[in-house]
Parts: sequence; structure tokens; C-alpha cells
Amino acid sequence: MEAEKKSSSVSDVGAWAMNVVSSVGIIMANKQLMSPNGYAFSFATTLTGFHFAVTALVGLVSNATGYSASKHVPLWELFWFSIVANMSITGMNFSLMLNSVGFYQISKLSMIPVVCVMEWILHNKHYSREVKMSVVVVVVGVGVCTVTDVKVNAKGFLCACVAVLSTSLQQISIGSLQKKYSIGSFELLSKTAPIQALSLLLLGPFVDYSLGGKFIVNYKISSGAIFFILLSCCLAVFCNVSQYLCIGRFSAVSFQVLGHMKTVCVLTLGWLLFDSELTFKNIMGMIIAVVGMIIYSWAVEVEKQATNKAASQIKNSLTEEEIRLLKEGVESTPFKDVEPGESKG
Repeated sequence: MEAEKKSSSVSDVGAWAMNVVSSVGIIMANKQLMSPNGYAFSFATTLTGFHFAVTALVGLVSNATGYSASKHVPLWELFWFSIVANMSITGMNFSLMLNSVGFYQISKLSMIPVVCVMEWILHNKHYSREVKMSVVVVVVGVGVCTVTDVKVNAKGFLCACVAVLSTSLQQISIGSLQKKYSIGSFELLSKTAPIQALSLLLLGPFVDYSLGGKFIVNYKISSGAIFFILLSCCLAVFCNVSQYLCIGRFSAVSFQVLGHMKTVCVLTLGWLLFDSELTFKNIMGMIIAVVGMIIYSWAVEVEKQATNKAASQIKNSLTEEEIRLLKEGVESTPFKDVEPGESKG
């Protein structure tokens, strides 16, 4: 039992590590690919379509070789999930274009309380005071180190609302679909990735044109750009798999809270690799955010232990009751020999 618990903890750490490393890696690769000083590939939605196409290909190969088993999930649920996920991607891109960076960061931070409220509405999930307090600390910390100018307009606000609601619903749905159909994270991803890839590759170029005024067919490709596109796609496979894995093992709220560790890593690596400015305000915000994440991890563990203790007490009391009823039944019921193959009528 102790060995199983230790193995599970190692798997949890491995899933988080994979998500953080792959997410930070893909951000760095995309920064080089999309930056005007890099390869100026400004087609974010189409690039996401490439990501899901490669992920779908990996899933297809995995199913064909027997590495993963395909389980049934109704097609309408896969379509519904893909629509929500694509709205999340498109909404985020439009939000970034129409709003200031400061308001974009605030909208991303608002996902944590939105996920909490949606889980309460959809699944009647409640959170302890310690968890709520730690979430506030994380939001404040990340806000301090990322939010600068805050400008908002009606169109940008609408896009931000769509992005936040659809992203929150998508992340909650990942966990609920896995539980509902007893399907693994990779198996679910391999079912949704082809639908997302096809829809994003068809609609992506038009979305990118509305965002940047350029069509991807007019982009002058180079060997360097191809390398970074392939690198981005490979990292996206690990990023997508680890996202589904983390939400399946934990929750959408935990994924959002601990996911802000990526923000801290990106700011630090930007300072180390790209000479980005790192101010005292940034450093203080990162420290507050990390403290909040540590408090959150502790609060979740305390909540889990309290839940397990309550469940154990209920189980023990039920067992005693069952024993008492069994004894009463044995004392009051006359015994009767039953021949093999004969039933008690």
C-alpha cells in the first residue's frame, strides 16, 4: 500500500514536470518562431492546428500499435468538447489582439475563480477556507509580476469573457469525460485531437487573417522556420498529453493554480535567455505566487486527509452495523442443509 502511494506521488510529480517543461519549452520555441526578430510566423491559430494534427497522428500510431486502447465516447460529446476547446483558442488569440497585455493577464488570472464557481455549479464541489485563501495569494502574486497597463474596450472584453468561460469549461470537461467514460488521458486526447486539428486547419487561416491581415499561403518559409514549427509541434504533443493527464489526476483548479509556475519559469527564462527586464516588482510577485502555490498544495493535502478520515469513519461505522445485523440474522434464522446445485427457494 505504501509502495503504491509512493509510486502515485512519483507519477503526479512526473505529470506536473512534463507539463511545466513542455509548456515553457513551447513558449520559448514559439517566441523565436513568431517574433519579428525571429521568423515572424504570425499564424497562431493555424500553428495550433498543426499541433493537434501531430498529436492526432501520434494517437493514431499508438492505437495501431496497441500501445493504447480505444474506448467509446459518443461522437456528439467529442464535437461539443472540440467546439468549446476551439472557442477557447480563438477567444484567447482575439483577446490578446484587442486588449492590452495587462487586461489579457487579468483575464487569464480570472480563470481560477471562474473554474471554482463553474465546478460548484456543475458538480456541487466545495472548497475549504485554506484553499480559497491560497488561490487569492497565487492570483495576487501572478498579478503583481505580470499585470502592467490595463486598457479595455467592449469587443476586447467580450472576447476575454468568451475565452475565460470556454477555457474553464474545457478544462472541467477533460476531467468529467475521463471519469464518465473511464477513459485515460491519452485515449481521450487521441479522440478529440483529429476533430480539433481538422477544424483549426480549415478555419485557422481565416482567423489569423482577421488578426494580422496576412494569409499563411503568402508566408516565405525557411528551413529555420520549419525546424521551429516541428519543434513546437513535438513539444505540443507532450504539453497536450500532460494537460489531460494532470487534470485527470487532480482537478481543473489545481491545474490552473500550479500552472502559474509556468509564468514564473517563463519570466525567469526570458530574463536569462532573451535579456528581458526583471524588476523588483516582478521578483516580489513571483515570490508571492510561489508561496501561494506551496500553501495551496498544503491546503489540498489537508483537505484530502480530512476527506479520507471522514470516509474511513463512515466505512468503519457501516462495517460495525453490518456485523451487528449479520449476528442478529444468524441468531434468528434456523439453519437448513442445502445440497449442491439446490437453491433456497
